[in-house]
Amino acid sequence: MGSPTSVPASAGVIRHGGPEAGGPARRRGAPSMPAVADAGVFVVDPTAPDPLAAPALAGLHDFYHRHGFVLLRGLYPVEFLDRVERECGAAQRAVLAGTVSERFGSTQYLDARYLDRAGQPDGAAAPPERASNGTTHGGADVDVDAYVNYVEHVEELSPAVRAVATHPIMVDLLRRLLGADVWMSPSPNDGVVYQDARPGRESGYSRIGWHSDWQAMPSLDVWPGCAFTLHVDATSPANGFLRVVPGSHRWATPAPYRNINNVAVPADARPSGGYTDAEPPHAMPLGFEKIPGEIAVYAERGDLLLHDAYLWHSAARATENATTRRHLRAGYYGGDPTSYRDQFIKNAAR
Repeated sequence: MGSPTSVPASAGVIRHGGPEAGGPARRRGAPSMPAVADAGVFVVDPTAPDPLAAPALAGLHDFYHRHGFVLLRGLYPVEFLDRVERECGAAQRAVLAGTVSERFGSTQYLDARYLDRAGQPDGAAAPPERASNGTTHGGADVDVDAYVNYVEHVEELSPAVRAVATHPIMVDLLRRLLGADVWMSPSPNDGVVYQDARPGRESGYSRIGWHSDWQAMPSLDVWPGCAFTLHVDATSPANGFLRVVPGSHRWATPAPYRNINNVAVPADARPSGGYTDAEPPHAMPLGFEKIPGEIAVYAERGDLLLHDAYLWHSAARATENATTRRHLRAGYYGGDPTSYRDQFIKNAAR
């Protein structure tokens, strides 16, 4: 296990203070619905002397604490995004070709129903070419190029990804949002993940069910946390998009004692996670069902999404087959780094 990447807190950080941090809720446990489709989008000028002090970002902290997410737009120039895409594509091809360590590709996040223990599709003989996510190359009914859904620790293969994960404006903002020294996960399991989500049956990842990130590690004292996602592709109904329940990070969400994968929750798990003791107004669905108050969060290419680790969210499947939804994702934490240990409760539906 590596050491956490620690970033010391600066003076005057903004700390969570319960529901009042983002203004009073209309009623106890009520989701907080943003008023317009582009709510949560804040345009950043990285060339400004103090980008986070710009008037355009004046409402960012309030929006994040009230609703649990924000989208930063304009942080990366087109040339840099092109470089990210090239380097991640090269890493993806290297995983597929087997020219890099198995450390960079696994089936950890994929739906186990697609694979047997050897990594083959259930009942299938070993094909001449097989992606590391268990998909086959070719077939009687479909001709699909082999690929991998995930490249893990991609920051070790791509200098551009490392720059994304440590961008000083993002890290400074995370210090303010989490109200603490912030650090990236030292997990040997995944690091920064490059994710290539595709909708076809050959894909091991096309959507994900309702969950909060906290539920994956309910035994740890690393919280609060915030996930970051850099969108390589713009999102839409055609290629899939994020679904969130604004304000759900302020609920006391139970640990995933009931989950679609029948994964056991450790005895030392915290019974619930969130910033208040407000009971959720309804149970978290086991799959992909509609939740009252949910909204779609659409991103443009280059948008950086920050969302709270307690926020309820899921990913919708694409409506068109010939599409991809590629992005980078990882998390920062504001709790005790010495309390970290590897834990991954795979409770979300795939």
